[in-house]
Amino acid sequence: MAESVKVAVRVRPFNEREKNRNSTVIINMVGNQTEIKDPENLSADPRRFTFDFSYWSHDEFKERPDGYLEPTGTKYADQQTVFNDLGKGIIDNAWKGYNCSLFAYGQTGSGKSYSVVGYGKNQGIVPLFCDDLFDGIEKKRSTAGENEEYQVSLSMLEIYNEQVRDLLNPKTIAIKGGLKVRQDPKKGFYVEQMTSKQVNSYEEIDSKINEGTRNRTVASTNMNATSSRAHTIIGINFTQKCPNDVGESMTRTSVVNLVDLAGSERADSTGATGDRLKEGSAINKSLSTLGNVIKALADQSTGNKKVVVPYRDSTLTKLLQNALGGNSKTIMIAALSPADINYEETLSTLRFADRAKAIKTTATVNESPTDKLIRELREENAKLMEMIKSGGITLPIGGGGGGGGGGGYTTDEVEEMKRQLQEQLNQNQSEMEQMKKSWQQKLAESEQENLGKLEEDKKKNEDRKVIPHFWNLNEDPALTAMVIHFCNDGKSTIGTKNAQPPPNIQINGLSIQKQHAIVTNKGMNVTLEPCSGAKILVNGQKIAKGVQLHHNDRVLFGPNHLYVFHHPKDASKNMKEGKSEETPTFDSANEEIAEKAGLVRHDGATSEDVVLQEEVVQLLPMVNEANAMSDELKKKVQFELALISPQARGLKDGKTEVMVKMLNPQTGNEWMWDRSKFINRKFLMQEMYQNYIEGDDDWDLPQEKDPFWEPADTELLLGTVHLHLMSVAHKLDSEETLTITNYKGVELGHIECAIEPCSNKGGPLPEDDFVDSPDELIGQELHFKMKINHARGLPQNIAKSYCQYKVYLDNEYVKTSEVESMNPNFTHEKLFHFKPVTQQLVGYLQDSAIVIEVWGRQKGEGGSKGSSAPTKPPIKAPAKIEKKEQQTKKDVGPAKPAVAASSASVSNNETQNKKMADEVNMYKKKAADSEKKMTEVQQFLANKKNQGVTQISISDLESLLGGSAPSGGSNNSSACTVQ
Repeated sequence: MAESVKVAVRVRPFNEREKNRNSTVIINMVGNQTEIKDPENLSADPRRFTFDFSYWSHDEFKERPDGYLEPTGTKYADQQTVFNDLGKGIIDNAWKGYNCSLFAYGQTGSGKSYSVVGYGKNQGIVPLFCDDLFDGIEKKRSTAGENEEYQVSLSMLEIYNEQVRDLLNPKTIAIKGGLKVRQDPKKGFYVEQMTSKQVNSYEEIDSKINEGTRNRTVASTNMNATSSRAHTIIGINFTQKCPNDVGESMTRTSVVNLVDLAGSERADSTGATGDRLKEGSAINKSLSTLGNVIKALADQSTGNKKVVVPYRDSTLTKLLQNALGGNSKTIMIAALSPADINYEETLSTLRFADRAKAIKTTATVNESPTDKLIRELREENAKLMEMIKSGGITLPIGGGGGGGGGGGYTTDEVEEMKRQLQEQLNQNQSEMEQMKKSWQQKLAESEQENLGKLEEDKKKNEDRKVIPHFWNLNEDPALTAMVIHFCNDGKSTIGTKNAQPPPNIQINGLSIQKQHAIVTNKGMNVTLEPCSGAKILVNGQKIAKGVQLHHNDRVLFGPNHLYVFHHPKDASKNMKEGKSEETPTFDSANEEIAEKAGLVRHDGATSEDVVLQEEVVQLLPMVNEANAMSDELKKKVQFELALISPQARGLKDGKTEVMVKMLNPQTGNEWMWDRSKFINRKFLMQEMYQNYIEGDDDWDLPQEKDPFWEPADTELLLGTVHLHLMSVAHKLDSEETLTITNYKGVELGHIECAIEPCSNKGGPLPEDDFVDSPDELIGQELHFKMKINHARGLPQNIAKSYCQYKVYLDNEYVKTSEVESMNPNFTHEKLFHFKPVTQQLVGYLQDSAIVIEVWGRQKGEGGSKGSSAPTKPPIKAPAKIEKKEQQTKKDVGPAKPAVAASSASVSNNETQNKKMADEVNMYKKKAADSEKKMTEVQQFLANKKNQGVTQISISDLESLLGGSAPSGGSNNSSACTVQ
């Protein structure tokens, strides 16, 4: 009978980031209904969803002395409540012989692992399920008959980038392309060479899961696989062998899949809009396909049987076909963040879970084909035994076919048949014993292995109490403290596994040298000394010589091996003295690194600063990894974080954005990537690097597919200038030479622009057509020309440039023509009309400025495949005259025949002379304009004297002179005397 997937949603408390951002709760739960409000429109009705269970685990709880979080009100759902509702059902169905599946879905950090695994005394569904299962098995075994048997085996897989890794067999993790997924007519999809470990207690399961998690942590670091982008599948195979009501031996098999899906927000938020490269590596393919499968299954449940369910489109959906739409009783837990800053991701999760409700599966009790064979062999043996014992072979015995006896069998022939029956009986018995022996041998081997692992874990835990050691930090809390490296007495070397002699502490991965560091433990005084060329940070500071380590010091080896140093003696001393210590976290350690690099600060930080700092802390380790990969792959580009203010982006206000600059030091070319584009590229870089270290001959991709390469002629915002409009408010001309500055405030050249009030048709105004007060313009017509004449002294690596700007309420940019030159002549002119002038426009003219953005395209190929010949960096100081001969040599490359060189030189000289003549004429015009402006000022002052006015405001004088008047205009109280 078809049965719907059971869906539960659970909302968790705020995490530290959400607390720092002063987040507000946007979720409410009433019974099994969940409501979510749009933080941008709180007055609107909330969106409502109904599920089988809606668990409120946000507040109304307290922590007991043993660490368990128990309810203080009727609303809070603790771990035991969730297990009673969901886990008990899985247990019951497993005993009945049904396949069961549990999915945990939600964005990274939403609490999936807390519900599934839990921590400390707050155990999740998996440990409670395993504990309950073995309690039941022990009770059954205590009264079990001779033919009763209970077997449990465990497998643990990870799917990353469509590749399958067996976490219980480290040797298979390094297999290029991962393990193969095959299809069998009876089994369905299965993983070839997958390890299945027999376990006989919850402690053994816990040990195996911890082992798999450690392997996952090491693989994540060494192979650059981000844990939040990988799916983990824990498979528990539970087999019961016992007689049924009529005494027949029956075997029931239940496969329980516990699936922790990758962070759901990764599926659609990391792709950069407009980026030439998307994540072709299919890292997100599993989640997007899972969504398509669930949608197709939901459509089928409404009666649309023509819909094709795309199970084959991803590895994850292949392996979970039964769980999603086949022989399984399935539960989904959707983990929710209650914070307003996660509204979009939370709403997406709720919609996903709502679609999953419509899926229907048909679960049946499983009977193993192997045990059917045993039963059939036993039945056949029983018949054979009965025939042998009773002599029930009713074959006619006679004289060899003579005399009308009908051809009976001789006594010897009958005895031969009996012998054959006995041999067949013995063969069947041997096969049955072999089948049973195979399981018993596997169990014995597994128990011996598990016993060794348990003893090893026990010894490691004891050693941690007395021996100084490093423990790892990971962005996924479930992978933190899973890798331990002891600092034993004497000297211990740190390096890669292929070093000779092998190091005492093996760390493999990006920028880790064969001999990376030496740790010396002398009487519990531990020092760390880097080897030549090794990159090591201790508490955020790079070290060049040996330093003494103290308890809870943070140590970064290379770009992404982050550890905490634990000193048992100091820890015990601090505890006795009552010193409270905060345990370092992945975020706090990276925040420290960013702070020491001068990228974040804490004094007087606003909520906007907190958000900015979070983004910096998130991107900094990624930038370090990108630089390390570029260095190892010899891509000749460098990456650095850039904080871009709204003003640098041509905006009056807004928030500062974190971007990443990619720089080619050889050509001076640079590109600015937004956060999404960089993250997208970084994962593609990881895939390229992984192919490189695996020895793939095709790791180095062509330019159009290379994540380290960007076309040189990609548009780049060079800088901005601000042209104030006070002179227009008085209907006076203004011509200025303004400095172009980039996002760091560095000068990149100058630009000459002008703004001229004019007639409706663009003609000049009468000399006396100006206004004393901008308010006089209200209700009148205003027309003016915006001119951008030229730019000078742009960086030498700029091949083409143009300007763009917006005026007043314009939505679209006005663009100049694109000009090829470091000193481009734009000769741009645009006429603007305002009929009539409003108070708002007057305020804009007095207080605002036109932001002119200067954009450029760079020379040469640039990027990772650029010229290997060193070239000068771009000139950042303004220059009025090009050094054209040098620039031509740089662009042309190898020397050409003398005639051609001479011809080019003549051409260059002619061009240079023409430019100089143009500039002389320009300066003559500027001198004439200045003289005209002075005459206008003198006339203005004479008019004021005749009117009896003895003082004018400084801002009025500045606007008359065409200066960059400060905001506030004529409201400035400062004044000067008219004499």
